[in-house]
Amino acid sequence: MAQFGFENDIHSILKLDMPITNAPMARWQRKASSSNTSAPNGLSPGKSANVSLSSSKTPSKTPGKNKKQTPSKMGGDRFIPIRNSKQMDVASFLLTKENEHGDTNNAASTSENQKAWSMSLNGYNIEDAKILHLGGKPLNAPEGYQNNLKVLYSQATTPASVKKTRYISSTPDRILDAPDLRNDFYLNLLDWSSRNVLAVALHNSVYLWDATQGDIILLMKLEREEDYICSLSWTKEGSYLAIGTSDCKVQLWDVDNQKRLRSMASHTARVGSLSWNDHVLSSGSRSGHIHHHDVRVADHHIFTLTGHSQEVCGLKWSPDGRYLASGGNDNLVCVWPRVQEGSASNESQLVRSWSEHQGAVKALAWCPWQSNILASGGGTSDRHIRIWNVNSGSCISSLDTQSQISSLVFAPNYKELVSAHGYAHNNVAIWKYPSLTKVAELNGHEDRVLNLILSPDYSTVATIAGDETIRLWKSFEVDPVKKKAKERMVKSTSSVIHQSIR
Repeated sequence: MAQFGFENDIHSILKLDMPITNAPMARWQRKASSSNTSAPNGLSPGKSANVSLSSSKTPSKTPGKNKKQTPSKMGGDRFIPIRNSKQMDVASFLLTKENEHGDTNNAASTSENQKAWSMSLNGYNIEDAKILHLGGKPLNAPEGYQNNLKVLYSQATTPASVKKTRYISSTPDRILDAPDLRNDFYLNLLDWSSRNVLAVALHNSVYLWDATQGDIILLMKLEREEDYICSLSWTKEGSYLAIGTSDCKVQLWDVDNQKRLRSMASHTARVGSLSWNDHVLSSGSRSGHIHHHDVRVADHHIFTLTGHSQEVCGLKWSPDGRYLASGGNDNLVCVWPRVQEGSASNESQLVRSWSEHQGAVKALAWCPWQSNILASGGGTSDRHIRIWNVNSGSCISSLDTQSQISSLVFAPNYKELVSAHGYAHNNVAIWKYPSLTKVAELNGHEDRVLNLILSPDYSTVATIAGDETIRLWKSFEVDPVKKKAKERMVKSTSSVIHQSIR
């Protein structure tokens, strides 16, 4: 029995439902006692007068933090835009007015008055104060406002969003008559100057057509009726014109004054090809010889090249003046170095000689953007366009055009090659370079095309054919930036030989 009495005592001690006599006062008891013993005015003896009644309560914020109150979260997810009060009033008025059915006949008559009233009263047009503008066009920005970002909702098409498709007209832009034209494959009867003047040889006369003004001038006419013009070539600045004749002479004319400056005789046969390199004029003859003339000195004949056995019908200096390309009726394409003054005539001066063509080579063209690339075209027995690398001497590519090739020219605007053809197509073809894929054909001539030349702005091709017509084909788009740069360069270029021709 004593054992059971001991266990009961232990259980009674361990029970927690009895008050603990020695424990500290509970929190609620401290609060109740402090409120009961507080003074009527809320001040306790010995405390500072600036302590409030609520100072005994647990502080709502951590001590030491700033005293800003926690903002209320009511309405915290709303965005209220700040708008001028006047504009809000006007916008409210407009929203209520739009629901009314007014007279549409008076709308047009009062629109100007409303705009005037709004500008006078509000300082701005009420149409610009609408909250939402549901019109088809975006609002115009205020004057002086600049924004470099694109307007995403603009209905205007941007250049990047429009796929540009090139259009090449199949009809000529202009047709000029060329009566009494000599239908001879080996002659070069057309040239276009940097001053936009087209020179054409009609039998024994040379005519000038100003492409800008449209004026036509008869520059010269040979004295004997049986003589005829064989070749024409402008100087780089376009002030002087070299003329090769059938009486073995080369004439030099001042176009501005319409005066012949000199007549140079050195060949023994007709002069069918001409090409300028600064003050040196190169001429190719039916004898197969090529002469270099220094037009600054009285003894003009300074050099002779004897690489061809038949008539030299093609002659072109490279744009950088390093090489002279010549083509002949002997089916050869030759490349000669720059003129060395004081040297004797020597065939060893030949840089390259190619004999792959099977017909006369009259068509020659240097690539303006690749100085070592030369294009040549063969006659009726060959009909091939061949692209040569002068540095390596290799033939880069060859294309059978199925037609006689009379002239070639590179078009820098689109990096293309233009060819003029005789039998059997009698047309003009545009080829993509260097793939030589055909871009377009220009048909219209009724006889073989004899010569082809590009305008100074590279936008227009001029062709002359045995049907006694000159046709201008506007086949290449003009780059405005390049056009202005070209015009400035032409105006600023001074004549190299203006002061020294004798």
